[in-house]
Amino acid sequence: MNADVIRQRFLNFFNEKGHQTVDSAPLVIKNDPTLMFTNAGMNQFKDYFLGNKIAKNKRITDTQKCLRVSGKHNDLEEVGMDTYHHTMFEMLGNWSFGDYFKKEAIAWAWELLTEEYKLPKDRMYVSVFGGDKGEKLELDQEAYDYWAKIIDKDRILHGSKKDNFWEMGETGPCGPCSEIHIDLRPDDDRKKVDGKSLVNEDHPQVVEVWNLVFMEYNRLASGVLEPLPAKHVDTGMGFERLCMAIQGKQSNYETDVFTPLINAIADKSDVKYGENEKTDIALRVISDHIRAISFAISDGQLPSNTGAGYVIRRILRRAVRYGYTFLGLKEPFLYDLVLQLANQFEDVFPELKKQHAFVSKVIKEEEISFLRTLENGLKRLDNILKSGEDFISGELTFELYDTYGFPLDLTSLIARENGLNIDEEGFKVEMQKQKNRSKADAVKETGDWIVIKEAEEVAFVGYDELTCKAQILKYRTIIEKKKEKYQLVISKTPFYAESGGQVGDVGFIENNGEKIAVVDTQKENDLIVHFVDKLPSNMEGDFNCVVNASRRVKIVNNHSATHLLHSALRQVLGEHVEQRGSLVNDKALRFDFSHFSKMTDNEIRDVERIVNAKIRENVVLTEQRNVPIDEAEKMGATALFGEKYGDFVRIITFDPAYSVELCGGTHAEATGQIGLFKIISESSIAAGVRRVEAITAETAEQFLNHQLDLLNEIKVFLKEPKDLSQAVANLVEEKNTLVREVEKGQMQQALVVKNELLSKLESINNKKVIIEKITLPSAEALKKIAFDLKNQIKNLYMVLAADINGKPQIAVVIGDDLIPTLHAGNIVRDLAKEIKGGGGGQPFFATAGGSDLTGLDKVVEKAKEFIDL
Repeated sequence: MNADVIRQRFLNFFNEKGHQTVDSAPLVIKNDPTLMFTNAGMNQFKDYFLGNKIAKNKRITDTQKCLRVSGKHNDLEEVGMDTYHHTMFEMLGNWSFGDYFKKEAIAWAWELLTEEYKLPKDRMYVSVFGGDKGEKLELDQEAYDYWAKIIDKDRILHGSKKDNFWEMGETGPCGPCSEIHIDLRPDDDRKKVDGKSLVNEDHPQVVEVWNLVFMEYNRLASGVLEPLPAKHVDTGMGFERLCMAIQGKQSNYETDVFTPLINAIADKSDVKYGENEKTDIALRVISDHIRAISFAISDGQLPSNTGAGYVIRRILRRAVRYGYTFLGLKEPFLYDLVLQLANQFEDVFPELKKQHAFVSKVIKEEEISFLRTLENGLKRLDNILKSGEDFISGELTFELYDTYGFPLDLTSLIARENGLNIDEEGFKVEMQKQKNRSKADAVKETGDWIVIKEAEEVAFVGYDELTCKAQILKYRTIIEKKKEKYQLVISKTPFYAESGGQVGDVGFIENNGEKIAVVDTQKENDLIVHFVDKLPSNMEGDFNCVVNASRRVKIVNNHSATHLLHSALRQVLGEHVEQRGSLVNDKALRFDFSHFSKMTDNEIRDVERIVNAKIRENVVLTEQRNVPIDEAEKMGATALFGEKYGDFVRIITFDPAYSVELCGGTHAEATGQIGLFKIISESSIAAGVRRVEAITAETAEQFLNHQLDLLNEIKVFLKEPKDLSQAVANLVEEKNTLVREVEKGQMQQALVVKNELLSKLESINNKKVIIEKITLPSAEALKKIAFDLKNQIKNLYMVLAADINGKPQIAVVIGDDLIPTLHAGNIVRDLAKEIKGGGGGQPFFATAGGSDLTGLDKVVEKAKEFIDL
């Protein structure tokens, strides 16, 4: 049974049990402050579990893309080392929102596995929650009794809280769970060791395939468990492990989920899977990582240096490094796998196929960039090896890891090959420091919701009005960076919550003359949350809710301008342009889009011309709400990749022939309200992604007036020339001529200093020694002298303590024959202490700067101590 059939049979089975199949949510989380990525099938249903929304269909099934790079069994550096853990994986699931519970969930799971998939019953074990004294929770007798009716009791294990009590987070819905494990070992091994003893012991062939979670409690911030008003079922089955079991394989990577990719990579690198442990690990790493990278980018997350983007970049670089080190792949290769992956998943995750060219381009540019970094890292490591040290410190090992992408095992391997040891404990200390910094940045305490009034859902009325009457439904306290704030949920709200790139509204709520400022509005999943600095003295009664209208007008102008901009970019640059991100606030707009070259000045002008023409046309907004998604697609409405749309959508149109987009934001009633549009910058933010920043209305007018004022000032400064451009060009040429004359004079002065230094050259202990305090006009002159003398004199040991325009600088030069006995970088770091500074460099040349000019004499004296080495 191939993987596609296995997946479809799962969905069909639950369709027959009355479940509706829904699409996978994107890998990238948009409105959940607790998560970067979708890490479980239940993430997109959190609002149902939390009671923020009511499920239209109480039975759901799907296959969900998930990404895990931290936590138990999910350390990125361990993926590929074994045969059954992954970064990106599929989670098959079925859910019940207040409908069926343990009886049906257990019976159907067993029916599917044993009757539909024909998995052998004598190879399976199940676990139930065995209770926990600390939580005052008893054995899950109900689940045990249901299992006892269909499986031998000696195959039912009592699990601990760690293994069999599932929690969504530190707070929120939770409950006992039942895991289903399968023993895939050969019969001879099974006879020797009972599989029961290997459950949850990290055995590669005794694995969990399905987890049935029974949500029946809510964990409060105090740690107390309270019963949920409605009980839910949340199940998750690892698709790759299921395929391994059904296909009779000993590894996930031997299934047809992975073998097409592994074979393609093996062909590229001229190796064969299964013949060498190191190349096998590399093949597993790459086949796993290309999936995570490709699907994350297609869902809208570009590699970057921060947040979720940094995670994707780390995964990509790890794959490149394994190909480079163990498979001899010295040129970009990952990008070439994207189309094969897209074809493989076209029917289940079609978004990758639609964007495979863009995803490939982004990955290729990232590979090119990192291969350069990797080469620099190898040079850095080579310099360390040549330094003569027999030990690589934890700090340097961490630098190689953090800056150049070298994991501990690679640095350790290269060090051993060269007879060196590394400080593994020191590396772990540096790694922990980084983790602690990340935790400190993310520290946030969130209290429990205090419910004032019950309501099914919060109504948003902000499309039509900026004020309304409402009641406070619930509130909670949050502490962030040691500052106490509060969050409110109100019965209906005119405040737009930040989403889709548009910032949240601010304003105030008022009751009996008491005004409470609303400083931000955010979404937590789909719940609209209002941030306030203090709570009302009276939480009861009606509150007058008022949005800051002048700020909202500026925001809607900028948001509508992004729609006009998007269409103009597609007209000017081509239909390949797709939105890749945006930010809309009251000051400016930022629009990221797919395009592979810098926009020319003419292209920028053409885009501005088109947008401003549409503004002058004063095109009236056409807004359509609750349009069936199928109908919206037929209308040609532009949808954004990485967004998950519901069955009904909102369409924003400015001229059906010009701009029709799916959008939940607020907009100008007509384009004339925008007034004026001006692009102020265009730049690259990632491979294949450009960024335009622009302003509108009064802000654009102020910008242009400021530019005109500057132009007039320049005219006055240049005495009102007839040809301003030529006058500026003449001025620049005069300045360049003067600069060249100054540089010529500086080089002549440097030549004089160089000749003076040559006259002071001494021979000491088979070294040619120059140690002098000098005065020079520039750092460039110091560097030129240093390299001129290094190339001219063999066995040179030179330290120059330079006064450069009143600032101390040190240069250390070591002749090649004196390395590794002497190391310029180590010496300069020691000398820099005398001028209260720091520096570093290579074994043959290093520099340092500082703040204490009086320390140069001490530098000269201390430098003499190294002559005898």
